[in-house]
Amino acid sequence: MTPIVVIAGAIVVLDQITKAAALERLAPGVAVPLVDGLISLTLVMNSGLAFGLLAGLPAAWRWLVALLSIVALVVLARVAMRVLAGGGWTARLSVALIFGGAVGNLIDRARFGAVVDFVDAHYRGNHRPAFNVADSAITVGVALLALHLMLARPAAGGQ
Repeated sequence: MTPIVVIAGAIVVLDQITKAAALERLAPGVAVPLVDGLISLTLVMNSGLAFGLLAGLPAAWRWLVALLSIVALVVLARVAMRVLAGGGWTARLSVALIFGGAVGNLIDRARFGAVVDFVDAHYRGNHRPAFNVADSAITVGVALLALHLMLARPAAGGQ
């Protein structure tokens, strides 16, 4: 269990450091191009869920977004216990990445009522919602977990 905690903790620390730098150095909504036509740094406060889902909720209902985030963590914890019981390093790494990212974004919700996003990707007019280190960790963790589950051999006598 210790490697999971160490990796998740490292994700939280890296996430919070990069968000602090973005808050300190970027003006909200002002793009700073890194790779012209591909990636910019743009400070965005995302009050919704992943990719801005439910961002339009009135401020009085933002508790619902936080509650849904906590429910997702509880469900993930249950799934993680099942996956970790028979999983190898990919299962442990995926759980660590997902938990670290989820905690990083939950810290933002508690502090600001929104998640600090700052990496803005776009290509030929196609624009993706801004994201952060925590979102990246969650995405990689979910992809790795899906791969692990697809390649896992069913237990003997299982369905």
